[in-house]
Amino acid sequence: MDYFQLEEKIWFWALLVIPVVVLMFLVLQFWKKRAQKRFANKVLLKRLSPNQSLFKAVLKLVVWCLAIACLVLALVNPKVGTKLETVKREGVDIVFAVDVSKSMLAEDIAPNRLEKSKQLVTQIINNLASDRLGIIAYAGKAFPQLPITTDYAAAKMFLQNMNTDMLSSQGTAISEAIELAKTYFDNEEQTNRVLIIISDGEDHSQVATDIAEEASNEGIRIFTIGVGAVKGGPIPIKRNGVVLNYKKDNQGETVITKLDEETLKAIATAANGVYINGQNTQEVVDNIRDILNKMDKTEFEAKEFADFKDQFQWFLACAVFLLFIDIFLLERKTAWLKKLNLFNENL
Repeated sequence: MDYFQLEEKIWFWALLVIPVVVLMFLVLQFWKKRAQKRFANKVLLKRLSPNQSLFKAVLKLVVWCLAIACLVLALVNPKVGTKLETVKREGVDIVFAVDVSKSMLAEDIAPNRLEKSKQLVTQIINNLASDRLGIIAYAGKAFPQLPITTDYAAAKMFLQNMNTDMLSSQGTAISEAIELAKTYFDNEEQTNRVLIIISDGEDHSQVATDIAEEASNEGIRIFTIGVGAVKGGPIPIKRNGVVLNYKKDNQGETVITKLDEETLKAIATAANGVYINGQNTQEVVDNIRDILNKMDKTEFEAKEFADFKDQFQWFLACAVFLLFIDIFLLERKTAWLKKLNLFNENL
């Protein structure tokens, strides 16, 4: 449910004009100072041009920058939702459970397992129509990220903010993610329920399979997507994007984390789902889309903004007002300003 929209985001690039203007102002001031020093000393300059105001020059710069910013926002044309309507939609309730354990930093799949997971979920969301979705993050514990919603933009925003530092407890508690996913679905609405688990599968317990069977009995189908390589890879320890070392075990040996497809296959089979290898993004998206298309769609109500009004005129008016003010900001001290001495200028 988007309350706010930006029509022409490409115009945000025009904001780069502002640092250029600031740089030109600084260069001009530096040139003027050097030129004045060659012409006369500081005392003589003050006597020759006693009414020069540096404050006004800086104020003019600020006004110009604000005017440019307002013009850019006017071109972007923000829109605000003004009419909220309840609409009927048909779809499936989908919960994504994304593994954010440290093993997801392994780079045996580019750019790394976690970033690949985000890419997969983002592309799946881009191919959804009227389905509702929620997001769970899990490592040693499961944590709700986004409840069931039709706001795909919010879902992608929450997804991009996920990282391996968001949960202090490490591990891959898939069973906890499944348990948490159960609470996402509304028992009063008989929608088709899907849980998509994206992980390297390093769970090391039978509990997840048992919990998956329980979820299946509650009408939840679980599909698992494996990210990583079966042969595995080390877990890099980075600082500012530079690899400092690799994670080691208690014996000082480099830890090699491997994609456990068997665990993910067992979980999917126990919950009437399928396992999909996440190596090829397009294949994953196609498989999930085909599965969802074959499922019965349930009608549900959703609130959406149906009417949006342009807001560019406010920013345009502000820009014109600022430019109008600039006309009166001469670089000389005005009489009333000299009397008030508001800015502690030497008169």
